[in-house]
Amino acid sequence: MFEILAAPDHVAAYRLSETLTAEDYEGLIADIEARLSRHEKIGVLVDLTAFKDITFMATAKDLRYSLSKLFELKRFPREALISDKGWIAALAAIASPLVPFVEIRAFRPEQMEAALAWVTEIEGGPNA
Repeated sequence: MFEILAAPDHVAAYRLSETLTAEDYEGLIADIEARLSRHEKIGVLVDLTAFKDITFMATAKDLRYSLSKLFELKRFPREALISDKGWIAALAAIASPLVPFVEIRAFRPEQMEAALAWVTEIEGGPNA
């Protein structure tokens, strides 16, 4: 499941928990698209602390949506992943230099406020 977290409008902030379904992913995409309609660039924060799994259909939707945004990566300049799992931090460290125009950082759960502040301060954001 997913929950939209309180954040500035130019930040897409979510908590994913248990198993993410295709229906959950549709809600997540709808929220991202609504924010993109109001802002040229958005920061993304995803709390994965209680995340366990993703269904096959949600994975397929994720792949399709990600590919559709391939030429719009500049619109997502900062992505923060919140997790207490070391492999998530390692994945963020490996992925960040490989994904053009996007800086990806991992934060521990107790660093939630710092993560939100970091994704909020994107170029072109309200406070930039």
